[in-house]
Amino acid sequence: MMINQHTQALRVQVEDAVKDLHRLAQEIGHKELAATVGELRNRMSEPYMFVIVGEVKAGKSSFVNALLEAGREVCAVAPQPMTDTIQQILYAEQAETVVVNPYLKKIFLPVDILRDIAIVDTPGTNSIVERHQDITEGFIPASDLVIFVFEAKNPYRQSAWDFFDFIHHDWHKKIIFILQQKDLLSAEDLAVNERGLFDYAHKKGLQEPAIFATSAKAEEEGRFDESGFSTVRDYVRTHVTGGRGAAMKLQNNLTTSKGILTRIREGLDARTEQFRADRAFRADVHQTLDHQEGKTNHQSGILIENLLNGYDRITKEIGRELDGGLSFPSMLRRSVMGIFSKQGSIKDWLNDLTKKLETHLNAELRSKLSDGVVDLADSVQQMAKMIDLKIRNSAGSGVKSDSYIFEDISDKRATVLKDLQEAFGRFISRSESFTDTRLFPENAAISPNIAAGSGVAVVGLILAAVTKTAVFDITGGVLTSIGLLFAGITAGLQRRKIVKGYFEEIARGRGLMEETLRDKLITYVRIIKSRINDNFADLDALLANEEKQIAHFEEQFSGLEKRFEELEKQLKIN
Repeated sequence: MMINQHTQALRVQVEDAVKDLHRLAQEIGHKELAATVGELRNRMSEPYMFVIVGEVKAGKSSFVNALLEAGREVCAVAPQPMTDTIQQILYAEQAETVVVNPYLKKIFLPVDILRDIAIVDTPGTNSIVERHQDITEGFIPASDLVIFVFEAKNPYRQSAWDFFDFIHHDWHKKIIFILQQKDLLSAEDLAVNERGLFDYAHKKGLQEPAIFATSAKAEEEGRFDESGFSTVRDYVRTHVTGGRGAAMKLQNNLTTSKGILTRIREGLDARTEQFRADRAFRADVHQTLDHQEGKTNHQSGILIENLLNGYDRITKEIGRELDGGLSFPSMLRRSVMGIFSKQGSIKDWLNDLTKKLETHLNAELRSKLSDGVVDLADSVQQMAKMIDLKIRNSAGSGVKSDSYIFEDISDKRATVLKDLQEAFGRFISRSESFTDTRLFPENAAISPNIAAGSGVAVVGLILAAVTKTAVFDITGGVLTSIGLLFAGITAGLQRRKIVKGYFEEIARGRGLMEETLRDKLITYVRIIKSRINDNFADLDALLANEEKQIAHFEEQFSGLEKRFEELEKQLKIN
């Protein structure tokens, strides 16, 4: 096959671009796509390739035998279906048959027409899906012309037209139609079926369907004017032989490569869309956690404010009583009464005042804790429950796409989300997910009681333990200090100094209680938020890798797209 120098130079460039396309397909990790591009590369140096397709007993083998004029039966013909393998027929100086695998054999023949073309005879289209995927994966993408052979008496069989859709819509291959065994029909019926085939193919998207009616029997019997093969050979001479086939094959290779690149584009678009959706989901989780953290901290602030207000009210009441009781008339009265009654002494009064402070303060703080912890616990639990719901909803949020190219990453994503859903379900069911001894190290005995619960149900117990421990440890210390202060009071001490000491101790306790509660509650919420986020580690790693992969594939795609466009321009000039 003669190729001019310019076409040869272009072929080298196309081969180099297809090699890089093959590398990209391998990087993507889709074995079938990589195999398809690999087959395209392997067949680029072969002659212009015809692929013969059609249903069983449509007359494909008889058509090939007649077209080749080999003087022998190249493809077996019999009343029962004979072609159970794909047969690639190529030129060679010596006749030879090589069995490549159970579904493919190569037949080499010294037939002149095979210097310019190679022919692939296939099993019936109604058997391809079951046993002959090799043709769809290997030959159709690399083919230069697909010859659809129909029985002249019935060109409407569904399996053949289903396969036509695959060839035309998926691979955009050039197709011609053969109405074989035309000798079995009258001229009128043949004309009706030719017109019907033309109209049907036109509706399927072919602008000017090329249709040839043939009779292999007439050709073999030497009735060449009746066989119709002369028009088929004229078509081959016009479109293939005489050096035109090389340029056309190069154009076909470019078209097929661009078709594969388009599929990659579609897959990449779907993958990018899914990536953006997953990033949006992840951002939504972050936003939800931040919002719930803020809401919970606000609830903590309300609880602390209520506790402090109660603390202030009780301590001020006792402070006023202390101040009034230390007035000169009151002190004198208690001094006189103390001579006659032990209960009326200053010491007893101060002891009673301390107990009153303890009783009222505990009652006030317990009441406010009971009310506030419920709201605070509900806010923390909502944080975990809302994230759990978002994870469950995300399981069915995959981007719908017909692209099969990136199905491996799609499967991996589905696995990561399934694992996340299962892991988070376990997380919210375990009490240890919500406990932390750092929150109450001096009260470790609380932990076993809390651990008896499970999951988010334990949050209320934890918060009650945290707040009560912090509150009553601090107020207990305050009461002790005040008790010691009162115990040291003598009649000679100044009233103002005593009252000042009381309020200083009260203020110290108040500040310590506020600081401790804020620290413990905010720390607790931050710990839970962090633990919730930790469940997303695998998804975060997947998304980080996706971002890099998509950027890499986009760069590779853009480079190949520009190269193929430039090569197509050069080929048109040629």
